[in-house]
Parts: sequence; C-alpha cells; structure tokens
Amino acid sequence: MVDIADLASMIEIQTEATVSRTVLKEDGLRTVLFAFDRDQVLTEHTAAMPVMIQVLSGLLRIGAEGREVELAPGGVVYLGTRLPHTVYAVEPSKMVLSMFDNRG
Repeated sequence: MVDIADLASMIEIQTEATVSRTVLKEDGLRTVLFAFDRDQVLTEHTAAMPVMIQVLSGLLRIGAEGREVELAPGGVVYLGTRLPHTVYAVEPSKMVLSMFDNRG
C-alpha cells in the first residue's frame, strides 16, 4: 500500500514557471504533480498512454479534439493514448497527472 496524505502540499507554484514532480511509480501507474503560474502553458503534445488530469487548485483550460474545457479544483479530464492536447493555466494552479501504462 502506498499512502499520500496531501498531494497539493508536495509541490509549490513558482513565479513565471511550470514545475513537475513524480510522486508515485507503481506497476501500471505513474503519478506526476504539476504547478503552473498564471499564463503558463504546456503546448500541444501527446502521451504514449492514457492519462487523467485532476485539478487540485486554481483553474486550468484543457484543449483536445477541437474543444476546450475549464477545470476547477476537483475537475477531471481523461485523455486516450496519443490524443493531442494542451494545458493552459488561467490562474496559478496545481494538478495531478495519472498515467496508466497498460503496455504490459
């Protein structure tokens, strides 16, 4: 069993930056925390596996499949393997990225 009591406390927002920290690597799952200052962006990219994004604090705009959604704390988006997507911080934000490695 792996236990993490407070994901948001494990990463800090830095001025004019995007930072990340891997907090869990287990069979079939990797969990990475991201912290974004306002107006920071992850330009269009893909992931080699399905991913789930959950906002811990702030407000993020996620773009994929020709549309955008804004996620507040507690909001979740699931993205399939190799789906091009973007992440934009509307305000200083923290998110958790769960990557599901089902490649065997």
